[in-house]
Amino acid sequence: MGSSNETSWADQWDDGPDPVHDYQNSKSNSTSSTAKYKQKVGEGLGKTKEVASTGFKKVKEGTVSGFHWIKDKYQKKTQKH
Repeated sequence: MGSSNETSWADQWDDGPDPVHDYQNSKSNSTSSTAKYKQKVGEGLGKTKEVASTGFKKVKEGTVSGFHWIKDKYQKKTQKH
């Protein structure tokens, strides 16, 4: 039972590929997949920042114009007296 020529129980019943070998192959493939994923996420974040910046500028311009409108209305009302 202790000789190196005997096959183990797993070798007798499991005829599939060695999981350690598959893990090492998938690990090298996942590294390139991870790099591609990080690149896409980075590109998406860049686009999101641009959209958010543009949106913030529009909100700021709208707020400023709104305050100017209120100020003009108030000044017209107070000048009539």
